[in-house]
Amino acid sequence: MFADRAKIIIKSGKGGDGHVSFRRELYVPNGGPDGGDGGRGGDVVFVVDEGLNTLTDYRHKRKFSAQDGENGGKKRCHGKDGEDIILKVPEGTVIKEAESGKVIADMSLENRRQVILTGGRGGLGNQHFATATMQIPKFAKPGQPSRELEVQLELKVIADVGLIGFPNVGKSTFLSRVTNAKPKIANYHFTTIHPNLGVVDIDGSKGFVIADIPGLIEGASEGVGLGHEFLRHIERTKMMIHVVDASGSEGRDPIEDIYKINEELKNYNEEISKRPQVIAANKIDLLYDNKDEVIEALKAEFEPEGMKIFPISGATGEGIRELLYYVYDSIQKMDTPPVIFEQEYFPEEELIYIDLPYTIEIEDGVYVVEGPKIEKMLGYTNLESEKGFLFFQKFLKDSGILEELEEKGIEEGDTVRMYGHAFDYYQ
Repeated sequence: MFADRAKIIIKSGKGGDGHVSFRRELYVPNGGPDGGDGGRGGDVVFVVDEGLNTLTDYRHKRKFSAQDGENGGKKRCHGKDGEDIILKVPEGTVIKEAESGKVIADMSLENRRQVILTGGRGGLGNQHFATATMQIPKFAKPGQPSRELEVQLELKVIADVGLIGFPNVGKSTFLSRVTNAKPKIANYHFTTIHPNLGVVDIDGSKGFVIADIPGLIEGASEGVGLGHEFLRHIERTKMMIHVVDASGSEGRDPIEDIYKINEELKNYNEEISKRPQVIAANKIDLLYDNKDEVIEALKAEFEPEGMKIFPISGATGEGIRELLYYVYDSIQKMDTPPVIFEQEYFPEEELIYIDLPYTIEIEDGVYVVEGPKIEKMLGYTNLESEKGFLFFQKFLKDSGILEELEEKGIEEGDTVRMYGHAFDYYQ
């Protein structure tokens, strides 16, 4: 199955904790601190893989984590750094923050590799905290926590020209005739379930890339059918070939169809609807007596609006050469920079302000404080040392926990319990 969207959770590695230890050597009973530093946590890195053209790898696995850094050891041993996790995506993948929809990275053109989440720094061992007044520090610094983020991956096809039009107007047949693409062709709506890319070779030039954007239906801009799934692929194209069934073989009016499709484009993204269009009036091999009449009606309606009409037949090849050379010449004259989606969300800035939750409950007169931020702090703080205990008190104050305890009516002498530790409260 072709997959052009996926929602995943990415997590960087936690930094290893610094170690608390002291030298124990023969004839040196009270050696100094020698606790080593923790290793750095691994990064989450996205890279472009030329061999991929779908996001299928991310449809069946939801969570991707880098490796944590190792804790420091005795004898100044530094913990091993965690390994990065490398996530491979096809070119054209846009990475967005899932909740806000803001762009984090656009994996296109020169951007082949980008670190999205950095791993936590390793904590310092107690060897770093010895001073003249405190020669045996019994605490070390914890590693920085990991960072977790839910992201939306969207593959937006990169092509110079997009083929648009209702289903069954002959886009796939046209593409198979003019490029090396081999689209599946059948006669029912949504025949093409994903964009087919092909390269149009023009004599004496490098040609251009064309994408068959799957057939649209009315209401596509509002998400009807697979509307949004398909419309996003038009966002990078420089111009569009609008294919219509000039023969009306399915009882459709080609003029009416052109207006309907352009209305869908405008509703989805007005800027896209203003891009250059050329109209390919297809299936003229099915027109007999009224061929000239139909083509003249299309020209009268749309050429004053700047949309040139080319009568073609995907079945016989008639008119296609003229159309392709016109499109190629138009692209060469355009001074249009490639569409790149600028970064709007910066994980390193946003995530640093996210507070881990905690709760305060009163059980039989005891104030019970729990939550991941408390558990982490207790896990790397030596409460038996004076400095460690002062450090913990400062944390309780800075995080607003002491203020909330007072709001809940705590008084001097009351007991506070946190994960097996009990304290008497004093102001």
